[in-house]
Amino acid sequence: MELKIMQKTYDLALYLYPALRQFPKSEKHTMAAEIKKTLFRIMRLITRANKARRKRELLAELDAELELLRQQNRLAMELGFLPFRKYEITSRYLAEIGKMLGGWIKSCRN
Repeated sequence: MELKIMQKTYDLALYLYPALRQFPKSEKHTMAAEIKKTLFRIMRLITRANKARRKRELLAELDAELELLRQQNRLAMELGFLPFRKYEITSRYLAEIGKMLGGWIKSCRN
């Protein structure tokens, strides 16, 4: 993996997957599955944006998916599916990825 943002997203997935396994059985095929889908969409968009000539639209979509994952993370914690400590760590990953994405978007404007 050549991109730091992809490596950080990959690290987030490795951290989050065990936490998602601990969700209640009733949520494993709904909320946990949606969080996984969002993670994979983020990885897919990073890959596509890295290969694309015109990156702006893909980066805007990536930014929206990242925001969705932040909301899903918060909801999972508030519903009691994700312990607060894991929510904090996941939030730190998301903040770092967001900063990297912000830099990437800024570099595409120049």
